[in-house]
This record gives sequence, C-alpha cells and structure tokens, in this order.
Amino acid sequence: MTVESTAARKPRRSAGTKRTAAKKTPGAQPELVQLLTPEGKRVKNAKYAEYAEYVADITPEELRGLYRDMVLTRRFDAEATSLQRQGELGLWASLLGQEAAQIGSGRATREDDYVFPTYREHGVAWCRGVDPTNLLGMFRGVNNGGWDPNSNNFHLYTIVIGSQTLHATGYAMGVAKDGADSAVIAYFGDGASSQGDVAESFTFSAVYNAPVVFFCQNNQWAISEPTEKQTRVPLYQRAQGYGFPGVRVDGNDVLACLAVTKWALERARRGEGPTLVEAYTYRMGAHTTSDDPTKYRADEEREAWEAKDPILRLRTYLESETDTDEGFFAELEAESEALGRRVREVVRAMPDPDHFAIFENVYADGHALVDEERAQFAAYQASFADEGEGK
Repeated sequence: MTVESTAARKPRRSAGTKRTAAKKTPGAQPELVQLLTPEGKRVKNAKYAEYAEYVADITPEELRGLYRDMVLTRRFDAEATSLQRQGELGLWASLLGQEAAQIGSGRATREDDYVFPTYREHGVAWCRGVDPTNLLGMFRGVNNGGWDPNSNNFHLYTIVIGSQTLHATGYAMGVAKDGADSAVIAYFGDGASSQGDVAESFTFSAVYNAPVVFFCQNNQWAISEPTEKQTRVPLYQRAQGYGFPGVRVDGNDVLACLAVTKWALERARRGEGPTLVEAYTYRMGAHTTSDDPTKYRADEEREAWEAKDPILRLRTYLESETDTDEGFFAELEAESEALGRRVREVVRAMPDPDHFAIFENVYADGHALVDEERAQFAAYQASFADEGEGK
C-alpha cells in the first residue's frame, strides 16, 4: 500500500448530495507560517526568520526521519481503519492529512516534556515512543489505554472533549513550582476550542504563567460543524484576549510545525508562559469510522487539500533538493508493509480483558459497595454458564 494510494482512498459523493454540501474556500484565511510550500520548495521570507532558525541546520538525514515518521504513521492509521471495518475495533479516529502537524510538533518535544493528547494524536504517540499497537487496545475494548503515561511522559488518550487542557495546565503549574525547565504541550482540535474547559485553561495558564503550549489542530470540521460556525475570528487570535501569543502555522508543513513548536516550547521553558499554536490543516478522512463526511463536505474542498498533502510535499523536496534516492523510498515502503502486518497480528491476538478488573483500584482500601457490586456482577456472569449447561 503506497502513500499515494492511501491518501487517495476517499469516499465519493453522489451528484445529488454534492449540490447541498457545505461550500468553503480553501486558502481564504489569514497568513500563516510556512517554510515548505505544497510544491516542495523552501520558503525564504524574513517574516518567518524567528521560526526558520530552528530548522536552519536540519540535515537530509533528519528530513528523511521526519518523512519516515509520517509515512509509517499514515500506514498504521490506514491499517487501524481497515481493522475497524473488519470488525476488529469498535471505533477508530483517523489522523489522515494531519501527519505533519503531529510529527512536526511531536519531534519538537524533549524527553522530559509532558504531553496531553486527545484521541487522535497517533503521530505524537509515535514520536514519544509509544508502541502503536497499544493505542488499539482501547479501541478494541481490551484495556483503558495500554501504556504507562509516566514511561513516555505521554498521558492516556482523553475522550472527553477539551478536558485534557485543564490537566495540562495544572501539570504545567506544578512544573513551574518545582522549578523544572521542562514544558507541557496539550493537543486539541478546533471543535474543542469551543469548550469551556479550554477557556478556563487559557485563563489559568496566563495568570500563573504556566509553561504550557496549547497545540490546536484546526482540521476545519468538528464532526460535521465547520469552523466558521464556531468562531468569528481565527482561532490563534483568541490568545490575545488572554494575554499570551498565538501563532497560526501551515499544519501540512512538517518543517513549520517543527520550528514553531520548538519556539513555543523554548518560550515556556524560559518562563515566558503559554503559547497557542494553531496548526491549520485538514481532516482528509472521516471524524471517526462512524462518520460519513460525504454528507457534509464538498468534493472540491477535499480535492484542493489533497494537493497540499504533507507527505507528498516533503517527498518532492527530498527528491529534488537532497541526495535521497529511490532505494530509501523502496525500503520505507517495505517497512510500512511490515508494520501493517505486525499491527494486524498483534490486534487479532489481543486477549479478552479480565471482566472483574473494573472493580480494582476504585478505592485505596476497598469499599463495601464495590464488594457488593462485584458479587452481583459475578452472579450475573455465572448465569450465562448456568444457561449453557441447561440449568
């Protein structure tokens, strides 16, 4: 499965639906930080110099590493989508089209930084060293996350929209009180930006000068709700009202996402407080596998953004401006296929969960009510065995 074929696998809309789909004009937005164009050309613009210096010395080997990250993340994501369609997962939230935003920002973090994701940050999890198969346990229903957050400084996925920004802010306030020079980064989407928890996070982080970066992946659709129905100003401008900087970056440009996030994290570590980074990108696929985007999005919009594919633009640059040969791409294609096979094998071999584990660790010293509920559940489970024996 090639990168190009994976990106192109989108459902088509019938002619009748197409006429009623929401119309948007790609590109009709305020200027954003861009260091690599959709045509794969490096941008030389003095206005971006403050950010460009963070990737000025990036090597071809490091660029190939970013490309590898994006390709393998997309391959994993495509396999997870297929597994859900085959009944192996209950649900899946695809990141298709958002690889540059996640890999660029994820690779900007240090090992001692702490990351608070939502439920779509599969690329960030990859950068933090979380085994991708662990992400699937929750969506298969066999665990509540599958990894120790403290092992990778990567919090468990958060399903409640926007609440992780409060957790990140509180953690960052603690980091500041401890005198550490690490930083915190919280991920959320354009839909979550309308939540009260996010507004509270902005207030507290600003007042207490917390070392936190709010990284908003604006993929322009909160399920079926377009961004313009949620806000009258670009999202990054909201930071002004809280008293800290906001920056809009080309979310399909992995170099710009890497540079701007490094800049924001360094601000946080220096004690200069929070930053809001709005990565202006696009969700090429569905919100989740339970969603049908053909009911609310126009084909023209999706096709315009496919031309800005984050992986293809970096490949174009590697082929034209570095010594990267076809052997590298062929080896990576083989590696991505091996990853897909491993993901399938591991998911299908996952054991069923312990049905009684839900009663553990509810209270530190136990509780009579939990004991009663455990006994009731045990009797309920035993009733199925009794029916099978004909009793």
